[in-house]
Amino acid sequence: MKLQLPICDHTPTPYDGPSRDEVIALRTQYVSPGVITYYKDPLMIVEGNMQYVWDEKGARYLDAFAGIVTVSVGHCHPKVIDKVRAQTGTLQHTTTIYLHPTIGKFAEKLASKMPEGLSRTYFTNSGSEANEVAILSAREHTGNTEVIALRNCYHGGTATTMGLTAHGSWKFKSNQAQAIHHTHAGYCYRCPYGLTYPSCDLKCAHDIKEVIEYQTPGEIACFIGEPIQGVGGTVVPPKEYFKIVYDIVRQHGGLCIADEVQGGFGRTGEHYWAHQNWDVVPDGVTMAKGIGNGIPLGAFTTTEEISKVMKNRIHFNTYGGNPISMTQGLATMEVIEEDGIQENARVVGGHLKSRLLELQERRPLIGDVRGMGLMLGVELVRDRKSKEPANTEAAAVMERMKEHGVLIGKGGLYGNTLRIKPPMCITKDDADYLIDALDLTLSELN
Repeated sequence: MKLQLPICDHTPTPYDGPSRDEVIALRTQYVSPGVITYYKDPLMIVEGNMQYVWDEKGARYLDAFAGIVTVSVGHCHPKVIDKVRAQTGTLQHTTTIYLHPTIGKFAEKLASKMPEGLSRTYFTNSGSEANEVAILSAREHTGNTEVIALRNCYHGGTATTMGLTAHGSWKFKSNQAQAIHHTHAGYCYRCPYGLTYPSCDLKCAHDIKEVIEYQTPGEIACFIGEPIQGVGGTVVPPKEYFKIVYDIVRQHGGLCIADEVQGGFGRTGEHYWAHQNWDVVPDGVTMAKGIGNGIPLGAFTTTEEISKVMKNRIHFNTYGGNPISMTQGLATMEVIEEDGIQENARVVGGHLKSRLLELQERRPLIGDVRGMGLMLGVELVRDRKSKEPANTEAAAVMERMKEHGVLIGKGGLYGNTLRIKPPMCITKDDADYLIDALDLTLSELN
């Protein structure tokens, strides 16, 4: 059966660069083997426009993974590109030791979206760096060292953030950070206690108290958590989870940091920040990915008082505050407002999730559907009672979805959760096509 992608009015430019075989040969010979690719037959992407990308032969794909949850308002959004093009022709680089207007404007814009009191931003190149700055700030501010993170989390690939990350496949044996401990995430589908919500009394959330009391001096620097876990498989905690955790953390002298690298900037639909879905106010927020619609950019926003600790020594980021990065980040936030991107995430995401839930009723391989807005996960299992992870099946689904013109990701400890997190300009027609393609793919696997 051949499905047809929704009509698109963009005509890609004919590709005349190196052939795919040449690209593979160059990459194989000169690029680190640690730079991995998806798919048995790697996909070559040479052009993008809004929610679609094209390969070197002109074949179109619906990008339902958004460059790993990074393209927020659409590939090559014209409003963003126009402003970046103008800035590129004026000044490409200077550092923060000199004045330039855009860094202040961008920081002001971020402050306007934050909870009251979070008004100071330190810009970086990535989410890993933003999380490094956040942990450093918490340790300096509190005078404490111990940090609590969540099992099943991902916070980056630098020294400290690899320690924060609690997925064995992402942790190098030789690079284990000290003074980091992990507590249970609010992963109801795979509750470590075998309990069900709400009769569980949120035992997973209260576990952090025992972690602090048994594994630390009793005083901690901070807790860091993704409001919805991304790499971990779009894990959505019970609504009370973070309130309980934040309260316990603050009782033990720690700050609360929300990692909004994947969930921020309207992706969850109902709110601008994912943590707002849980009615909590963090002491700091880390960001990256969707903040700049694809440009290398990250940030940590915190309070006036906490931000002062970065003056304790000289700390410098050559590209943090780069005028092009600042221009693209500010333009992206403006487009989120002007184009109603958050509302689109709410409406189209709600439609997509409802159709996934309908599909779950007909396809037994789907064990759980979860997420908010356009941050959705579909966990595949071989048996709904045992919940045996269907990891090889998830890989097969990804391969077949590509053949049907849809790019998705996968995550979770077992690699059995389909990650559906498209550019937030996606339409209902795109969502329906995605479901039809997934339905067909699952039928083909039986």
